[in-house]
Amino acid sequence: MVYRTLSTLAAAGLLAVAAGASANELQQRAAQQFNPIPQYPPVIDGNEMTEAKVTLGKMLFFEPRLSSSHLISCNTCHNVGMGGHDYLPTSIGHGWQKGPRNSPTVYNAVFNVAQFWDGRAADLAEQAKGPVQAGVEMSSTPQRVEDTLRSMPEYVKRFRQAFPGEDDPVSFDNMATAIEAYEATLITPDAPFDQFLRGDTDALNEQEQRGLSLFMNKGCVACHSGTNLGGQNYYPFGLVTRPGGEILPSGDKGRFAVTETASDEYVFRAAPLRNIALTAPYFHSGAVWRLEDAVAVMGTAQLGTELEEDEVTDITSFLHTLTGEMPSITYPELPPSTDDTPRPNPMTPSP
Repeated sequence: MVYRTLSTLAAAGLLAVAAGASANELQQRAAQQFNPIPQYPPVIDGNEMTEAKVTLGKMLFFEPRLSSSHLISCNTCHNVGMGGHDYLPTSIGHGWQKGPRNSPTVYNAVFNVAQFWDGRAADLAEQAKGPVQAGVEMSSTPQRVEDTLRSMPEYVKRFRQAFPGEDDPVSFDNMATAIEAYEATLITPDAPFDQFLRGDTDALNEQEQRGLSLFMNKGCVACHSGTNLGGQNYYPFGLVTRPGGEILPSGDKGRFAVTETASDEYVFRAAPLRNIALTAPYFHSGAVWRLEDAVAVMGTAQLGTELEEDEVTDITSFLHTLTGEMPSITYPELPPSTDDTPRPNPMTPSP
């Protein structure tokens, strides 16, 4: 009896050693494919992130008067209290119009190679200009934005502090540059997966490690790697099997609208998977609400394989480990409008 007990304990010890070795091997493999989110915001070429500029950018990110209605801010569609997006299939903009695509999260967007689903903006500053001018979103103009900001002495002072030495620092371009500086601070380090990548093999449990192994072995890593687990390249949606029209609307041809190249029809930037458990609904169409369903769709559409139920569950369990620590954000105090501030345009026609 004692012999059997000792044998059982010895066997259990050997299994623990084997499991530890397996976890270490998995960690080493993963470290070759992925990077942890850094503890501090990255350096942005050509945009020095001074305290004055980041503070101004934060105010502008929450500033609804950048929209012609005075109702819509960057935070409306990229809500930092809700995973950096708006929990809608497609966002609602000026005049209660529905936008054409799902709103990507602003968290960790600085690590993407380009912005928007089709990559039409090279960086966050260029991206910040798009929604402000889009009729379906904030429905404003560069001139109106500059007139609005110049009408408030507090903004004039802060632009001078953020862009010292410029003769006329209150400009549409500087607005976008300041917003970029703030958005670059919206990173979410220290997810369990980050801890795993840094060598803490206990940061992921057995199921999560199985999910990570499947994620790499099945081929998900081919599109979803690097720091953001995606966001670095463009791929056809439906590489193997094209999804139905409810998931892949025929009218939205993706990157083709940017390049006008036939091979770019239905090509989209690979979605970054950081904090993916917080950013339903999924895909550019926002047509899928459950993460498990999104994993299954990607299996058939991109990998050409019908994932088993337990495989979907394990991969989904791993994806939950990509949720990092959200920055603590206080709502900024915005300056009051003046007599010179352009009045809001109505969201709906007058009766």
